[in-house]
Amino acid sequence: MVLPLRSVNTSKAGTAPTDPLDSLASRLHGVLAEGNGHRLAKARVAAWIRNLLDTLLPQAAEQTYATAGEVRDALDASETELRALLRPLEDAIDDPSEIAGRFFRSLPEIHRQLMIDATALERGDPAAESVDEVILAYPGFLAIAVHRIAHRFVELGVPMLPRVLSEWAHERTGIDIHPGATLGHPVIIDHGTGIVIGETAEIGNNVKLYQGVTLGALSVAKTLASHKRHPTIENDVVIYANATILGGETVIGRGSVIGGNVWITNSIPPNSIVYQRSEVHVRQGRDDFEAPDFVI
Repeated sequence: MVLPLRSVNTSKAGTAPTDPLDSLASRLHGVLAEGNGHRLAKARVAAWIRNLLDTLLPQAAEQTYATAGEVRDALDASETELRALLRPLEDAIDDPSEIAGRFFRSLPEIHRQLMIDATALERGDPAAESVDEVILAYPGFLAIAVHRIAHRFVELGVPMLPRVLSEWAHERTGIDIHPGATLGHPVIIDHGTGIVIGETAEIGNNVKLYQGVTLGALSVAKTLASHKRHPTIENDVVIYANATILGGETVIGRGSVIGGNVWITNSIPPNSIVYQRSEVHVRQGRDDFEAPDFVI
């Protein structure tokens, strides 16, 4: 559909538009006019990350390639598209072509880390029948894969794009990992729905997280945004469902197990077990114990 050209009407030259839609049109035009703000086409970013994942993870790809040369062509095409995506941000970054080149030179290491993640998830989940199944069907693996890509752009100093990538994964998996978070390898996310990992969180190697885990910040002023606000999880830690761990000075020591539904705002020594104690009351008869009246 072709829209007719239209000029915004004003009652007098230089005055604000009198029609509310004309006023809105002026404000919307001003969002990016004269270099105000950054423009990044989300749909184009989504298409780029889908194509890149298809190339990196052929088990889940819509398209197959007959030769290694065709795979290389696909990677080259993805690099070309990345340069185009970065061009609207060139006032905030160095040469977009150089950034794209540096990202793709790091892609072999990112892929190596992803295969470590997928293998560890398959070995640690009795329900997983193969690494291919993990790559095809596990939302935790998808969230980690996109995070490793997005985090590389954070390291390269690219604004906006990392967050758009992380939100693309969030929409599909229900797992919210800020691209600034630092993850070791492997990091295993089992089930994963509702996991939140904040910007300055640091997660070590061989860490396993279950659904609903929050690695968050205590309430801080905006002026402290550049400070470490989220916890550190050392190596070989397991955190069970719906545990909440808060604060930039909070450290979960190596080898610890954090039980479900706990609330932690202080550091935990290495090799600790933290859990809520359940109470079981056995009734001798129906009248000797007043059970809670749950209404759901």
